[in-house]
Amino acid sequence: MNGLTPRERELVALGAAMGSNCVPCIEHHIPEARRAGLSDAELGEAIELADQIRQVPARKVLAAASAALAPAAARAPLPEAAQCADMSRHASSCC
Repeated sequence: MNGLTPRERELVALGAAMGSNCVPCIEHHIPEARRAGLSDAELGEAIELADQIRQVPARKVLAAASAALAPAAARAPLPEAAQCADMSRHASSCC
């Protein structure tokens, strides 16, 4: 695995740790990311983005549960609350 730089590897690892809710992984990868040269501001942005993406399934479940609670006549199609993180600051989108 030599295609990614140490900085890129740590950003990927931190995103995966956030996505899998792995506290020991986060505690391991933040110091590693700092050693790889990432600033706390860069790590904060990566953590914020990973958290926004990680919450997408929870928003979908909440929307489905709320829709299921509504009386049949009042049910509307599920909202687009299931969109991925706010990607306005990023060049591409996902989900």
